Amino acid sequence: MIHSYTNIHPEAKIGENVVVGAFTTIEKDVEIGEGTWIGPNVSIMEGSRIGKNCEIHPGAVISGKPQDLKYKGEKTQTFIGDNTVIRECVTINKGTSDKNKTQIGSHCLLMAYVHIAHDCILGDYCILANSVQVAGHVEIQDHARLGGTTAVHQFVKIGPHTMIGGGSLVRKDVPPYITAAREPLIYSGINSIGLQRSGFSQDKIGEIQEIYRQFFLKGNNKANALKTIKEELPESDEKNIILDFITSSERGIIKGYH
Repeated sequence: MIHSYTNIHPEAKIGENVVVGAFTTIEKDVEIGEGTWIGPNVSIMEGSRIGKNCEIHPGAVISGKPQDLKYKGEKTQTFIGDNTVIRECVTINKGTSDKNKTQIGSHCLLMAYVHIAHDCILGDYCILANSVQVAGHVEIQDHARLGGTTAVHQFVKIGPHTMIGGGSLVRKDVPPYITAAREPLIYSGINSIGLQRSGFSQDKIGEIQEIYRQFFLKGNNKANALKTIKEELPESDEKNIILDFITSSERGIIKGYH
């Protein structure tokens, strides 16, 4: 299942039932899990660790050198989980000495021309639409959705189950379970459709909505809003996730709608 017009280093480890298309290059220190499909004209560079049953489409470049002047050739890696689809001309850079890796989770979809820079961490079930550009050191958590041509500033953190509108500029952290849109990027409601699709009950969605009503819509400052949420609203895992995300934010949280 490997085309004769490929360039595969003899030290690369290729799993069972892997398909490799014509004119694809696979360098040394590469591991590819069983059942993965790799199209033509793909470049899989040194340090790649690719899971099972992935799809990598033509023109993709995996584990290229970081576009970072701090990178001095240190040995770093790129990890891609199982069942992840990487479409045409996606570029994923390996890590630097900061994290020593760039990591993409399982069951993700990176559409055409997405760029993932060095030291980024993506969770599971993330979808990045066409031409999303992610700078270095970004964290995107499970089930996040980023609309086409969105650009994410370095060191930004995007919470789980978020939906970011297409064409957005993400300069601040985006907390869990919400939708964000407009320019500059602001809170624009709960990601209720995404939460329903992920199995959240209407009661749970209502609890999340009340948390963000206190934080974004009541006119309180951050400290008072967090105090009210912590002391007056019911305990839940989602509440703890939201509070931990907001209180640990280093870049600050996007603003609410006014």
